[in-house]
Amino acid sequence: MSSSRSLNLKKISWLSSRIVSGNIHRGYRRPVATCLAPSSGGDRNIVSNTLVGTRGFASVKRVSRASSSPHADLLSYVRASLDKLEGPSHHWLNRDTENKQLFKEKGTYVVLVGDLLNGDPSCFFEKLKLLQQRFKHVPLFTIMATKQGFLAEFSVILVKSPGVCFMGIHFSDQARITDDRAALAELIVKEYLTFPVLLSEKEFPKSSGEEVRYFVFRDFKNPLIYQDKDLDIASVAKALDSLSQDTEKSKSVKLFTNTWSKQADAIKEPHFSSFLQDLFLYFPGCISADEAGDCLFLSDSNHHRIIISTSTGEILDSIGCFPGFEDGEFESAKMLRPAATLYDEEDDCLYIVDSENHAIRRANIKTRVLETVYPKVIKKSVGLWSWIMEKIGFEKDEETTVDADAKSEESDAPSLMFPWNILKRDDDSLVVINKSFSKLWIINLASGEIEEVVEGFQGIMEIYGELITEKLSLLKHLPSTWLQQQTKAITSCKEQPSAALLSSFSEFGDDIVMTDTAGQRVLKLNRESGACSSIQFSNIGILGLPYWLSTPLERVFNLLLTEYKKHTSAILINSGKISIRLSIEIPQCTELVEPLQESCIWRQARGSITEVSNAGSAVEPAEKVGVSQQWYDELDNLAKEIVNPELAEEDEKEQEEDISEVSEDDGRIHIDCSVNTSPGTSELIVYAALYLRLAKNEETQGASQEELARRIADVLNPARNMTTMDEDLFVKVLLKSKREVRDIVFLKPVHVRIKFDTLDHPKADNSRDIILTDSSAQIDVTL
Repeated sequence: MSSSRSLNLKKISWLSSRIVSGNIHRGYRRPVATCLAPSSGGDRNIVSNTLVGTRGFASVKRVSRASSSPHADLLSYVRASLDKLEGPSHHWLNRDTENKQLFKEKGTYVVLVGDLLNGDPSCFFEKLKLLQQRFKHVPLFTIMATKQGFLAEFSVILVKSPGVCFMGIHFSDQARITDDRAALAELIVKEYLTFPVLLSEKEFPKSSGEEVRYFVFRDFKNPLIYQDKDLDIASVAKALDSLSQDTEKSKSVKLFTNTWSKQADAIKEPHFSSFLQDLFLYFPGCISADEAGDCLFLSDSNHHRIIISTSTGEILDSIGCFPGFEDGEFESAKMLRPAATLYDEEDDCLYIVDSENHAIRRANIKTRVLETVYPKVIKKSVGLWSWIMEKIGFEKDEETTVDADAKSEESDAPSLMFPWNILKRDDDSLVVINKSFSKLWIINLASGEIEEVVEGFQGIMEIYGELITEKLSLLKHLPSTWLQQQTKAITSCKEQPSAALLSSFSEFGDDIVMTDTAGQRVLKLNRESGACSSIQFSNIGILGLPYWLSTPLERVFNLLLTEYKKHTSAILINSGKISIRLSIEIPQCTELVEPLQESCIWRQARGSITEVSNAGSAVEPAEKVGVSQQWYDELDNLAKEIVNPELAEEDEKEQEEDISEVSEDDGRIHIDCSVNTSPGTSELIVYAALYLRLAKNEETQGASQEELARRIADVLNPARNMTTMDEDLFVKVLLKSKREVRDIVFLKPVHVRIKFDTLDHPKADNSRDIILTDSSAQIDVTL
């Protein structure tokens, strides 16, 4: 152990003055890194010495400095802000307020520092996100199981392995601090940033005119400073491997020569979504159309799903249920921030750019199955261990594992890196382009491999400019002022800003349908009349209960789900059948977009009850009940047959016909359900998703757009108030969209927990038989 520690200390000491070159990654220029080390003398002046590396090492600049250097001040500033959400000169924009201490003082950090609103944010954020995917915290666990014919019980011990902490710091000043907050909020949504961003008013000197730099350090000492220009992320990965003292053999080089990285199921989403995630659409990034079939394919990117609707907005189907990576039926398939789509009429399939998974997926519309086109996947058998992992929420999807290691043996093997746009060539291949139009890939559909890679905007336009320009020519029909607003909202291509809209619109007969990422909506523009309208979606209930509201109880303890406002009731009652009515009063000044559908309700019974509400539905759910409850149920049924056989038959028939009813009268929403109870304690959990909008009446007619936006914030705020996005910032984001606030559809969750304390069965006069009772209960819920 002592020799191992000594070796690690030597590695860290050696790394503090040198940066390993990224020679393995061809096509990159060697980076120039600045390493800061304590000065051995008393000189307070900064002295620069350039060391020419040998044996393939990068050029390294060593800078000696005293403890009062600006870079030391920056590290101290970051350390002081870790456990404070807001201070005299800083404000965290997207972090969990429940986590008072963001990171530990002892650890490895990668900090993106500079003006994050200028230049090409997509470029330097993508580099940091790639590092984050490789060096995220990995949960380790130990399982102790008791096996008695089946897995009866298990317990889990969670331990976090060493990881790397990522964050960004944007420097502003008092004059533009308010505008920068709103701009950064939009940037976090647009770039899907899962690491926290700190807004700072404190000024630090720039280095070499660079707008953005990467600080890599451990325990807030001796930072390595990388300039963004021509950054070789493979060399940074090597440095992080040594600093974080990973015990496993590093796979960083493989990751960044073959950049595909399979995502874990427990995806960490941005802590910025308490308000925005509850909007019906959350960054609708791209859209495509099938005119012959009257279908629109909308990428609801930050909700990780594809919504299929008619041109009038009637929702027909959806693809994706949860952030992650998994093939399968539409209801169980997983994607991570899907982007552009392309419908193939001949094969009746939809090609999907799975951006954050660095993959291309194919959805068969007829069979409703999603599969992966690129990268190739290898089918593996599922054993007992995989089943256990799935039950506790740590499954790694052993059924579909990417053969990344085999391809990574070839150091030059090309791979996708945050793809965003997709086009079809005349032959059997796809043209895939990233968001900034700096890289293009040609994927052969037959082999599932990359045939060609084109780098640079000029190179892309020289070869495929005609294909791109042909589609962009439709933009001439759009109003120029509105087009400029959309381009400014999502532009990431400096050479031709309109190219950023390539996948944001589609031709549909005489209309152009286009996504509005600022307004979180879809617009329809008639090319002849110039009339523009927002598509009003209907049949929203087909989308079911959103993944961020509820998951199976086996996984709830594992996923860091944001808590909603709970409504808890307790009932003391006799054993038997209980008819329960939830009577829900929606917030004032709101109205239901459409009646609540059964598909938007989720129930789970725990303890000594069984939930029988859906006994008559087409798909009967498995009863969530233990062995002891089954024994009680058999006794109940036996007692009914003995006491009154005819009554037992009628009760059985009535139970088969008894389904949950969702009704609306007297201004309230009623959810009727039934449970069978046995002696003991139990709990019924009910989740429901209500899609609302502000009512169009006299009260809202005279209100300003800001007042209406604040009313939406008031409705959503009590639900989840656990992030640093406040009401003012949310209102600013809504108002920048320039849309009618009363048309915004948002989700209001219902979370009710009913606790039962069920008494023993009453005895009959003969002291042998038991008496079964039917009772009812009404639970009033005010949102």
